Amino acid sequence: MFDIGFFEILIIGVLALVVLGPERLPGAVRSTMKTIRGIKGMANGFKQEVEQQFKIHELHENLKKAEQQNLENLSPELQESVDELRNAAKSVQKPYSKE
Repeated sequence: MFDIGFFEILIIGVLALVVLGPERLPGAVRSTMKTIRGIKGMANGFKQEVEQQFKIHELHENLKKAEQQNLENLSPELQESVDELRNAAKSVQKPYSKE
C-alpha cells in the first residue's frame, strides 16, 4: 500500500490537535482506530470468502475431469480432490446416520 513516515504522522497529529482540540482528540483517535479495524475485518472476511469460492470452483472442475475419466487412473491432483470431496460427503452424512 503506502508507507507513512514519522514526519507525516507528526504533521497529521499536529493538524488533528489543532482542528479537534485536546479534549476531543483521544475520542477521535479511538473512533478512527475502531473504523480501521472494522474495515480490515471486512476485507479479511471478503478475502477468505473469495479464496473459499475459488477452492470450491477448483474442486468442482477437478470432479468434472475425474468423472470424465470414470474415476480411474487419476492424476494425484484429481485423486486428492476426489478424496477431499468424499471425506466432506462422509462428514456431512455422519451426524445423520444411525450407528
